[in-house]
Amino acid sequence: MLAVAQIDYIRHEVNQKGGTYSSVARKMEIDPRTVSKYANQEEFKKREKQTRVSPVMGPVKPIIDKWLKEDLKKKKKYHRTAKKMYQQLKKFHSFQGAYRTVRDYVSKRKYELREDYREAALPLESFPGTAQVDFGTAPFEYYSEVIELPYLVMSFPYSNSFYFQVFPSENTECLLEGLQRMFQHMGGVPRVIRFDNLSPAVKKVMAKGNRELTQTFERFTLHYGFKYEFCNPGKGNEKGHVEAMVKYVRNNFLLPECMITELDQFNETLWELAEEDRNRPHYEKRIFQSELYLQDKEEWLLLPEKSFECVRYQELKADKYGFVSLDDKQYSTSPRFAQQRVKLCISYNSVMVLSEKNELIVSHSRLYGTRRKSMVWQPYLDLLSKRPKAIKYSNIYNQFPEVWASYLRNCTEEEQKEALRLLGKLLKNQDFSLLNEALALAAQNGHPSTDQIKHCFYSLYNNTDTHDAISTNLVVPILPSVTRGLNHYDTFFKEEVHSNG
Repeated sequence: MLAVAQIDYIRHEVNQKGGTYSSVARKMEIDPRTVSKYANQEEFKKREKQTRVSPVMGPVKPIIDKWLKEDLKKKKKYHRTAKKMYQQLKKFHSFQGAYRTVRDYVSKRKYELREDYREAALPLESFPGTAQVDFGTAPFEYYSEVIELPYLVMSFPYSNSFYFQVFPSENTECLLEGLQRMFQHMGGVPRVIRFDNLSPAVKKVMAKGNRELTQTFERFTLHYGFKYEFCNPGKGNEKGHVEAMVKYVRNNFLLPECMITELDQFNETLWELAEEDRNRPHYEKRIFQSELYLQDKEEWLLLPEKSFECVRYQELKADKYGFVSLDDKQYSTSPRFAQQRVKLCISYNSVMVLSEKNELIVSHSRLYGTRRKSMVWQPYLDLLSKRPKAIKYSNIYNQFPEVWASYLRNCTEEEQKEALRLLGKLLKNQDFSLLNEALALAAQNGHPSTDQIKHCFYSLYNNTDTHDAISTNLVVPILPSVTRGLNHYDTFFKEEVHSNG
């Protein structure tokens, strides 16, 4: 085929200047029939590239494509080489072609497949293996009280399906815990996930679409290998599928208020609800969503061997009582760490206090809602039982329940030691309720001893009624006075001699 400039010259010389086919052909050193063809051609369609049938490579191309798609779900170090593919084709598929032919095809197809995935990241709704993520909120009944809790939704636009989990907050730890739970339940990781500019993931939106990510979220994406995308500020419609799914989940699964007693158990029931919802035709494709979901699944990345530790670490200074403040909540450490820095290991449901050597000092359940303080007493009781005088100068009485604070103020030093040792032994899960009841019961007849408190505690614990047998106001009969020495024996013998006489 002639170049465009040559065709333009032919048409100008023949049609505009009146040159003959043969004269133009002699000037260009081509066949006159070629000159005639291009001078009189009416339209110039793009010539389609001819696809030649390859009898050697044709049967094995689908096999190589399958291997390449599998490898793209793995880390590069686990990819098959072209040489390895060639060896497997020869050994298991009776391939008769040359290694160079396989190598060239593998190189070309790798590039094409990567380009396909790059293009798939733009129109996110149109391709399998992609997802969108967002939080919603709904009311829940928790111990007869209606509270509002967030729930995390991951939607799959291609199959119009989803998963969701309920959490106590929208913080970084809850976001990552939710994503990891979904990945593990799904058995794979979406190639591309689109987010709104969630504060648990994005610290700052900068110019030209750049974002400064939170350190924990950045490590999470590296661990699981998915490509993340964020909507432009104020453009929530760019993740319209998940926004619609947030409303769908609330209306169909969370209203009216669901009753929750234990959040993790409640979340376990939500997997099945989401999977049953796929047993209906897609609103446009007229194929069951469960079938489309399988196509989504085929495009997911493989899970890494190890789970991600969904925690963050933070150093804080304890106050004079040994408390640290996190998210406007207070957590106890130990009196020996008062006014010192400690390290916190923070997950979505726990706060662990660590020493400089990363030794566990104490572990708390993470506080949400209106509760402001978490107190773990054991570190305080152990120290105070050895140094009871320190209790008067530490204001630690303010941290005890009032009934125990009053009791300890009226104890002698030795009684304080015994009382604190008893508390250290009987206090479980930081729950003073039974101990408070035992102390109040034992104190009905005056200032009780630790043995009396202990007896009342176990009576209440075992639902017995033997505490009535113990009383400080026992009625004791009056005994005769006792004289010491042997004089009473002399009196006895004198009386005996007198009677014999």
